Amino acid sequence: MSSISIDVAVIGGGVIGMAIALRLRSDGHEVVVIEPNEPGSGASYGNAGTIADYAVIPVGTPSVLRNFVSLLLDTNSPLSIRSSALPTLFPWLTRFAYESLPHRYRQNTRRIAELLSGASAAWTEFAAEIGASDLLSAKGCLYLYETQKAFKAAGADIALRCGYGVAQELLSAGEVLQLEPRLPPFEGGGLFFPGAINFSDPGEVMRRLSAAVRQAGVEFIPASAQEIVRQPNGIRIIAAPFEIRTRTAVISAGAHSRRLAAQIDDPVQLDTERGYHVEFDMAEPPIERPVCPTAYGFYFCPMWGRLRVAGLVELGGLAAPATPRLVENLAENARRIFPDLGEPSRTWFGFRPSMPNSVPVIRPSKGGSDVILAFGHGHIGLTLAPRTAQLVSALVAT
Repeated sequence: MSSISIDVAVIGGGVIGMAIALRLRSDGHEVVVIEPNEPGSGASYGNAGTIADYAVIPVGTPSVLRNFVSLLLDTNSPLSIRSSALPTLFPWLTRFAYESLPHRYRQNTRRIAELLSGASAAWTEFAAEIGASDLLSAKGCLYLYETQKAFKAAGADIALRCGYGVAQELLSAGEVLQLEPRLPPFEGGGLFFPGAINFSDPGEVMRRLSAAVRQAGVEFIPASAQEIVRQPNGIRIIAAPFEIRTRTAVISAGAHSRRLAAQIDDPVQLDTERGYHVEFDMAEPPIERPVCPTAYGFYFCPMWGRLRVAGLVELGGLAAPATPRLVENLAENARRIFPDLGEPSRTWFGFRPSMPNSVPVIRPSKGGSDVILAFGHGHIGLTLAPRTAQLVSALVAT
């Protein structure tokens, strides 16, 4: 077994792990990243490409709790659960129900809003650092409400975001169509987030980020971390065929982080949201900015040479294969808005690390700051990568 000694070992080479590694390297630390797959090839690639600094509201809300059963029974719902996974999901679902109660929902919103503050500015600076500024678009993001009833029902969420300083503009259906004239006519209204930014190609962003990490002198170890152990002289990580000994370990392995945290006696109630996207190749996407038809819970994402339709929440763990019905539903619902889309050019399925309260875990482990936890970002992992790197940098420095 090959032995490596290093100052800091980052477990996980998604956007969070790579951003952390780059930041720690700039702080003067010798760093390795342990990642068995192509860096940034999971949910860091398959997302909506949106820096969602407006996404302060957790997945679990009083409304979701009230309508949970009907959401599961609706075949077009953005939320589903694999029945075979229910026994193992029960503790997570129980906690999710608790975190959806009004007092917890308000607390979780506040914590998420604190983390998201300045996220767009942080990404603008970070994109320049990694040579990806040309991939950023600053045309905002648009929520669509098909009916006046749905538009009115969104009022409480709009007011809540307003309370946290999120820039929002209420638009009539006509004003929405002025922004996006190729959308079909509808009766409701829109909510525009003018400060939102997005990427034209998340995969290319990940390639440039991984190149920047390597150029900074960080080595990628192509292996899976199987074991992490505290020892009197530091942390020992087994990632066969490598043994890594380090002063500080950062666990940022996304949906795979729970097992590693448990090995250092820090159990975390993390589970997996299985995310999907479909893509339609085209010379010019029919929209200029990310658009979310809220009734369907996905994003239309204009990207280089294609339209990506990304979204859905399926609870079902890491082992089961993709659910074909959900891919079909995603494409079918996309065609409800743009009937000429045809069949998808490609599909994707991956794993989001999800906490019951939608608040990511960014803290020292219970046993000490020799192990830092940085995972559980759910739908805002891309958004929070530079911010998480800043927070981890401060924790390592203490």
